[in-house]
Amino acid sequence: MILCDTNILIEIYRDNATIIQSIKLLGQENLAVPDVTCAELFFGARNKIELQAISKDLESLQVLPVNTFISSLAVKLVKDYSLSHKLTLPDSIIGATAIYHGLKLYTLNVKDFKFIEGLELFSL
Repeated sequence: MILCDTNILIEIYRDNATIIQSIKLLGQENLAVPDVTCAELFFGARNKIELQAISKDLESLQVLPVNTFISSLAVKLVKDYSLSHKLTLPDSIIGATAIYHGLKLYTLNVKDFKFIEGLELFSL
């Protein structure tokens, strides 16, 4: 199983052929998203039609909720890396989710995550 960062799903909506092909190779059944990614996608919806389409698409993916461990680790990551690396709260939750579940993170923003100890990034 691979954890997808929000930007991977955004690129699918933008019809990025490279990302779409990589997702096909991985198999949709092998993908998961953190619930904060759902929130980011909903926040970025431009209208109710997009919001409904995103909601329907997310139903076909495994969504991993925040738990106590993920929350605590995300807080620690923000404390450790927000000043030095500008780690954002959503990215800390995404990274913590990947670490907790032992999943590689598929992201286009490697620079936002490469410094996090214990986080393995996915590359094709």
